[in-house]
Amino acid sequence: MENGNQSIVKEFVLLGLSQARETQLFLFVLYLVFYSLILPGNILIIVTIQSDPRMSSPMYFFLANLAFLDICYCSVTPPKMFADFFSSHKTISYKGCIVQIFFLHLLGGSEVILIIAMAIDRYVAICHPLRYASLITRAVCWTLVLASWGVGFVHSIIQIIFIVPLPFCGPNELDNFFCDITQIVKLACNDTYALEFFMFFNSGLSNMMCFILLLISYGALLVKVKMGSSEGKRKAASTCITHIIIIFIMFGPAIYIYCHPFLDFPFDKVVAIFHTTVFPLMNPMIYTLRNKEIKQATRRLLGKHRPLAWPSLV
Repeated sequence: MENGNQSIVKEFVLLGLSQARETQLFLFVLYLVFYSLILPGNILIIVTIQSDPRMSSPMYFFLANLAFLDICYCSVTPPKMFADFFSSHKTISYKGCIVQIFFLHLLGGSEVILIIAMAIDRYVAICHPLRYASLITRAVCWTLVLASWGVGFVHSIIQIIFIVPLPFCGPNELDNFFCDITQIVKLACNDTYALEFFMFFNSGLSNMMCFILLLISYGALLVKVKMGSSEGKRKAASTCITHIIIIFIMFGPAIYIYCHPFLDFPFDKVVAIFHTTVFPLMNPMIYTLRNKEIKQATRRLLGKHRPLAWPSLV
C-alpha cells in the first residue's frame, strides 16, 4: 500500500462461502440458475414499464428505477464471487475492496431513499388523491430519484473517507466472499472503536430508523384504507402490504449486518448472501407477482414479440 497510509497490505484474501469443493460447485450452479431466471425478469419489468403507455404513473416509474438499482446492486459482488469459484487463490486488491464498498453503499443507500420516495408517493395517492396529479409530477419523480442517488453517494463517500486512512499491516483474511466495512475495519492495526461506533450510526442506526418510520407510515396508511370498501381502497391496501413485505426483506438483513457489533456471528455469511444477491433481485419480482396491471402489461409485451407460427402445409 501507499506509504502515506502506513499500510503494507496490498490485497485481501477472501475465504469465501466454503472451503469444500463440492459445496462450491453446488453453490455455483445454484446461483447461476437463480441469476438466469431472476435477472432477465427484472430487465423484463423495466422494459415493460418503459414500453407500455399504461405504466406511466409515478408508482411504476419508481418501480422501474428500483429494478434498475437492484440489478446494479447485484452486479457488485457476484462477478467476483463467480470468478472465485474457479480459483484456488481467492484474493481482492486493496483498491478493488474499496471500490466494492463504495458501490455497495452507494446503491444500498440510494435504494433506501428510493423506498422512502415510494412511501411518499403512496401517502399522497391515498391521503390526497385529488391533488396527487399536481403534487407528484414527473419533475418531482425525477427529483426524488436523483436525490436518492445523491444521498447514496454522500453515505458511501463518508464510509470511504474514514476507511482509506486506516493502516493495514496484517492479517489480511476476510471471512466472506466480498468486502464490506464490517470485515475490513476489524483488520486495521489501530484502535477502531470510535470508527465502529460512527459506522454503526451511519449504516446500522440509520437503517433501523428508516425501517421503523416506514412501518409506522404504512401501518397508518393501512388503517386509513381499511376504512373504505371500494375497489380502489382494496387495491391501495394490497399495494401497501407489498411495500411492507419489501421493507422487511430489504431492511432485515441490513439491520442484522450493521446493527450488531463488528464481530463474527454464525449466520453472517448466510445473511450476507441474501442481502447482496438474493433479496435485491426478488424485490421487483414481488411487486410484479402482486400487481395485476404489470402482469397484464408483461403478457401484452411478450404477445407482441411472439414468433409468428409457420403456415400449415396441410
